[in-house]
Amino acid sequence: MSSFFHACATSSERQRRAPSSLRFVAKAGGAVYLAMLLSACADFSPDGGIDVAEAIARNELHQQVVAIRSPKDAAEAGARVSHLLKNPLTPSNAVEIALRSNHGLQAAYNRLGVAEAIKVREGLPPNPGLSLGRIAGNLSSEIEAAVAADILALATLPARANIANDRFEAAQLEAAEATLRVAAEARRAYYRAVAAREQVRVLEQAASSAEIAAKLARQLGETGAMNRLDQTREQLFHAEIATVLAAARKSETAERERLVRVLGLWGDDLRFALPSALPAFPARPLNIPTVEREAIERRVDLQIARKELSALTKSLGLANSTRFVNVFELSALGNITRENVGAEKVQFNDAGVGATIEIPIFDMGETRVRESEQRWLEAVNLLAERAVDVRSQAREAYRAYRAAHEIALRRQREIMPLHAIISDESLKRYNTMIVDVFTLLEDARRRVLASGATVDAKRDFWLAEVDLRAAIVGGGMASAEEKKGSVLVAETGSERP
Repeated sequence: MSSFFHACATSSERQRRAPSSLRFVAKAGGAVYLAMLLSACADFSPDGGIDVAEAIARNELHQQVVAIRSPKDAAEAGARVSHLLKNPLTPSNAVEIALRSNHGLQAAYNRLGVAEAIKVREGLPPNPGLSLGRIAGNLSSEIEAAVAADILALATLPARANIANDRFEAAQLEAAEATLRVAAEARRAYYRAVAAREQVRVLEQAASSAEIAAKLARQLGETGAMNRLDQTREQLFHAEIATVLAAARKSETAERERLVRVLGLWGDDLRFALPSALPAFPARPLNIPTVEREAIERRVDLQIARKELSALTKSLGLANSTRFVNVFELSALGNITRENVGAEKVQFNDAGVGATIEIPIFDMGETRVRESEQRWLEAVNLLAERAVDVRSQAREAYRAYRAAHEIALRRQREIMPLHAIISDESLKRYNTMIVDVFTLLEDARRRVLASGATVDAKRDFWLAEVDLRAAIVGGGMASAEEKKGSVLVAETGSERP
């Protein structure tokens, strides 16, 4: 800007000595030079602004973000996904596949590109307007030209560019939050799909045991060794377990398809394999005594709200500054007269300067200022509300995580070993003919059902771990639908038949 005004000052004397037509061109060219000078500061970033999402994904997910912007990028991402699908999926591989194949995430990166384009556009000066007019008579014709530039837009360009930059930084954080959300959804879908598969295996064992017991009860009933009431109980339990198994297989299919949707897979990629059991959970849970503070400092959605508030604060200042004058255009004027009296004569008239200014008669700018104030106050209140919610979500998620770990640990270290002891003692008593075969089968059924509840406890722990990380960093909490109990609990209501 300073170099432009210096150039104009040093050349003013030359312009006064130049013909009027050249002075008109010089004045018009000055506006163009100013636009070129200011536009040099606005340009697209080499990485499209994805660096913020990359940094957060690297620190929080230990993953690499891939923005697919060319056929080459798509081919490389597809090759990596195909390689990962050759082996049974792990939670980390599921996240990596989702970050490369989830089209909703790629759409979020496209929105980031749109935000960058808006930022660059807001950093450019307004294009000057050129108007031409021709008036013709019998003896002469006149051509008028005007080059107009919005001076107010040029004067407020730094402020508007600063606001656009804040909004672009908010868009960068939104892309990072979308990355965290897809990663969290991929982990949740993975744990639920593997748990559903493991649950089917547990119920298949229970169904096999129930079928044996039902056949034996029918045979003993035919010989008169078992009354009809006990026969009916065994047959009823077999029918109930078969029904629950069918529901569990349905749930397994649904959970696998949910995982497929998050991963963004189709075609031959649907043949991927899942492990037969959930991973073992850690013996010691995470200890986060400052979970609220960490959430306040690290939550991406809070950072987005702060950026929005910053942009609105600057918009409010700009609205106050331009309250009375909203339109101010400066134009360079010139005309050419051509006379056809005898020999044709062309005359270049002197160039001039024109200005257009808005007269604040009806709208004194109060509406724009009031709108900006209310938007700013709205952002302040929403940020305060979000901060309260973040603290509460962090506390709730941490307590749920610790409780889920305690439940899973107690089932694995206490309940299942006790069921094993009962089964062993029942087998010993059966061998010495102290108890009958039905007591043995009932103990086996209870142990199988307890195994199913243990699977649910492990699944709930891993889901709680995902929710805890989402509550601290961002990415969204699990919905009520995702927190539903297993088919086993929903259908039987208890572990005992």
